[in-house]
Amino acid sequence: MQDRRIQNIDCDRPSLSPDQIIDHPRFSEARKYYIESFLAVYDGDPFLARLLIESGRFFVHKLIILLNAAQEDSTPDTWLTVGRLKREMGQFGFASERQVDHLVRRLIAVDFLEQVPAEQDRRVRILKPTEKMLAHDRAWLVAHYVPLTILYPQNDYSLAMRGDPAFQIALGKTAVRLLPMVARLMATVPEMLLFFDFAAGQLVLAALLQAALSEPDSQYVRSSFTAISGRFGVSRTHVRKLLSEAQTNGLVRLHTVGCNAVEILPRLWASYDRSIAIGMYLHHEAYAIVTGRAAAPEFFQAHADTKVAAEAALSQ
Repeated sequence: MQDRRIQNIDCDRPSLSPDQIIDHPRFSEARKYYIESFLAVYDGDPFLARLLIESGRFFVHKLIILLNAAQEDSTPDTWLTVGRLKREMGQFGFASERQVDHLVRRLIAVDFLEQVPAEQDRRVRILKPTEKMLAHDRAWLVAHYVPLTILYPQNDYSLAMRGDPAFQIALGKTAVRLLPMVARLMATVPEMLLFFDFAAGQLVLAALLQAALSEPDSQYVRSSFTAISGRFGVSRTHVRKLLSEAQTNGLVRLHTVGCNAVEILPRLWASYDRSIAIGMYLHHEAYAIVTGRAAAPEFFQAHADTKVAAEAALSQ
């Protein structure tokens, strides 16, 4: 049963689209606060950055949170077993079964995850996120709702912003149903997948964009690869390889002007903006469904155009 505090939220949240979000006059401000909030989740903890910020690792971690929330005791097919986790990971294609096994063992070793017998059938072992893992996810959610509070202060996102555990569970149940849409929409910003494919790649990108925003009149970001590597627990060679591949893909231009300097090209700004707008769109709509302001079937029908657009992008 849904928590009464969630049911009692009384605030209209009209449906949005990624394009509407990007066109919002305060989007640049929201982007700035998102980057700051996202970096704050991982700053000071290079181990956590290495552990979780890479495509396969991130999605295994996130799927564990969502599938844990969505499982029903009376329905064995919904139980969070390693087998189910591997099946769900298949739609994203970011990690092999062997990689899933490895990360599950690693998450157990660092007290993010437990593997326990199912109460209904002791022969079956299910995965259970620890409070340490759930707390990290709540902090991650706050970072992703921060930009929405900037763009739409008239909306009440307080359940997410205060890290309400009941909301976290309800959001997980809803988000599981959105996974196919998430996969389609992510495919429309393939440039971002490069940064997901490198450990801490999203953090390196966010740090460079933050530096660029702090010096808007400069052509490029003067950056110490040593400082970036130390900040996020990866090697200088790793950072250089990531940025070299980004340059090959037309996303940045590397300069040497007495130090390392990175020029952020328009294609990267546009792709990054699109990716965070998609994230805001999905989090906004999931919040509306969880709090009863939008029905899930109506959401999928109303956003059929988004599905078509995503599939068209995939076919190109």
